[in-house]
Amino acid sequence: MTDAGTGASIGTPAAPAPGGVPIPFPQDRSCPYQPPAGYRPAVEDGPLARAVLYNGRTVWMVTGHAEARTLLADARLSSDRTQPAFPVSTARFAALNARRITLVGYDDPEHAAQRRMLIPSFTHKRTAQLRPKIQQTVDRLLDAMADKGGPADLVSAFALPLPSMVICELLGVPYEDHAFFEEQARKILRGATPADAADGREQLERYFGRLIDRKEHDRGDGLLDELIEQQLAQGSMDRAELAGFAWALLMAGHETTANMISLGTYTLLQHPQQLAELRADLSLVPAAVEELLRYLSVHDGALRLAVEDIEIAGRTIRAGDGVILATSLINRDPTVYPDPDRLDWHRPTRHHLSFGHGIHQCLGSNLARAELEIAFESLLTRFPGLQLAEDADRIPFKAGDTVQGMLSLPVTW
Repeated sequence: MTDAGTGASIGTPAAPAPGGVPIPFPQDRSCPYQPPAGYRPAVEDGPLARAVLYNGRTVWMVTGHAEARTLLADARLSSDRTQPAFPVSTARFAALNARRITLVGYDDPEHAAQRRMLIPSFTHKRTAQLRPKIQQTVDRLLDAMADKGGPADLVSAFALPLPSMVICELLGVPYEDHAFFEEQARKILRGATPADAADGREQLERYFGRLIDRKEHDRGDGLLDELIEQQLAQGSMDRAELAGFAWALLMAGHETTANMISLGTYTLLQHPQQLAELRADLSLVPAAVEELLRYLSVHDGALRLAVEDIEIAGRTIRAGDGVILATSLINRDPTVYPDPDRLDWHRPTRHHLSFGHGIHQCLGSNLARAELEIAFESLLTRFPGLQLAEDADRIPFKAGDTVQGMLSLPVTW
């Protein structure tokens, strides 16, 4: 398997005693749908182990499911990345922390106020209303693939444009600008230098500043238009805050789902028995989506800062300590998921933490589930002979220091 990114330098540490030899974090996966093998000592030392970041900072690494749920709901762990002691997993992401990021970088009560503005656009009811539009978009993309013929790169032909089109429709952002904002997202998440990430954020903020200017004179019906009318015009949000809302939602709304579609498809094609079962009974698709969310854990490693001492699992997380919640390990906790490395459509997986937990649980989880269910069911129905067009071990995937997924996915049918 080819890993086309540059992750943290990885050693092969011995299994640590409690509080002992820390595990380097993040590490690259040797298989795109399996946690890094180098994390195994942390599991053996769990549910709380020690990890070391790129800059030598030692932090707590949470691997236990129960402990993760407890900590994610604990107000003594802060998400405010502007605090000097906040842990950072890469130098690239450190470049983004001079200013807080909407929603994910705030604690209550500010976070709750921001979330209340957006909840009506992401409810079950609103998502159900969007399903026909999502289906139309999926059908159009798959029609284009079929008309062009195989082989095709599923990432560029389907996995990336689908969630980009959906979030643009929801926000009221012109999709014709997608090449620009997808490039800025790439710089933020996978840029070669911290300057790349900082420039990506700045470019997106400038873009949305200009778009807000235009929308004030030519109002549409997207979420961004609603925020201009209800928040900006009323003085409860300034222009910089609104631009921050917009780019954060745009990034969150397409990047993770795109990676789930590409990596989920690759994983299905690598598990022919489970794929055959799914094709034979499409009513299993919602359960399959939940199991894939658990199994793949594409967003691996939520970061927090302890602002008070916390006693948990026989350890003391001190005020000022950094905490990493290792989702790929938490979602494979054998005390919650028996035989956790097995892909199983019949296991109860609704309590996986791929969307987080507590006040920062992903606001767009309903929308993501709808997109994934429609995408996988339509893809398998339209292309019953879908298969990889390259040897599996030659297909490039992303480094461990970003959202996990495929850089490309050549398929044929």
